[in-house]
Amino acid sequence: MNNHEILSLQGIKKSFNGTEVLRGLDIAVGQGEFVTLLGSSGCGKTTTLRIIAGLEAADEGRVFIDGRDVSALEPDKRGINMVFQNYALFPHMNVEQNIAYSLKLKNVSAKEMKKAVAGALDLVQLSGFEKRAPGELSGGQRQRVAVARAVINKPKVLLLDEPLGALDLQLRRQMQLELKGLQQRLGITFIYITHDQEEALTMSDRIAVMRNGLFEQIGGAAEVYNYPKTAFVARFVGGANIFSGRVISGERKRGADTVRIEFEHAAGRASLEYSLSGEHSREGIIPAGTEVHAAVRKEHILLEATGENPQGLAAEVSGIYFAGGMLRISVRLKNTQVAGDDDICACQAGIESHLRIGDNVMIHWRPEHAVLVENR
Repeated sequence: MNNHEILSLQGIKKSFNGTEVLRGLDIAVGQGEFVTLLGSSGCGKTTTLRIIAGLEAADEGRVFIDGRDVSALEPDKRGINMVFQNYALFPHMNVEQNIAYSLKLKNVSAKEMKKAVAGALDLVQLSGFEKRAPGELSGGQRQRVAVARAVINKPKVLLLDEPLGALDLQLRRQMQLELKGLQQRLGITFIYITHDQEEALTMSDRIAVMRNGLFEQIGGAAEVYNYPKTAFVARFVGGANIFSGRVISGERKRGADTVRIEFEHAAGRASLEYSLSGEHSREGIIPAGTEVHAAVRKEHILLEATGENPQGLAAEVSGIYFAGGMLRISVRLKNTQVAGDDDICACQAGIESHLRIGDNVMIHWRPEHAVLVENR
């Protein structure tokens, strides 16, 4: 990716029948970036994609492609192509005819068309499939044909609307890597939408987490996962536990602002010290008495027998689930404010196998594994 801005959304708003679907979206995307719009159904992902493509008109705001305002342009004038979840291949045309269709509409010569189709098929590793009908292809192969048809016009931006949604899990994971590799070879900007957090983390240069028609957080995959800004992002991307506590002191220590946060539990009180520098930075020291919320990934929750760690939170095991290489341990906290009904931690299979449902445990985590988030 370079620093050249290829796509910009500025203040995009959209309502349907009086219901506000998009509430003011702003994002700038660089040339060659793979950006994923991640969110649950109804958050506005597809509407955003359709507005970029020109299939819907925004009520407010503007869309820029390569520095040009395209808000009023027809879809075929924007330099954008789109890949749909159902691939939208013509069943009466073979692979070659499907891929060449848009070139035929532009009256490209047969010789140039054949060369372009061969190049597109080579990119998606389907050389030799020219005469196959769509019905003779697997789901993954049809997906590749749809991508080849989209990229043959060399669009400035390629929009992908959950193109892997119809594939089984194993093929889906394989195609994630293939699509990412293809995007890197082409150098085309991809705007991808999905509700699958693992897919977004695997493929994206940046992720824009959407909620109720707004971008809740935009950042690199590692940033969004490790340093969520809100409780929603922490829970939605990868799953996290949100613990409520209260600041009991704050000071400047070794060049960084630090706070000590207290969490209540049945056995007494536990407190941990957090540095507010770097990724945890905030505006100055948080005043004593302030309620705060700490997000801790389930893989960072540590379980111990009751009494082994006086700084732990008292809990009871409510479920144990085998999940391949992991054990998922569900624990219910005692007299502790925690978002959600149960707190689930994940451990390597076998490590916590001695636990039984109903066992009393203490849970804790290292301060560097907790991120202070906004409680929304």
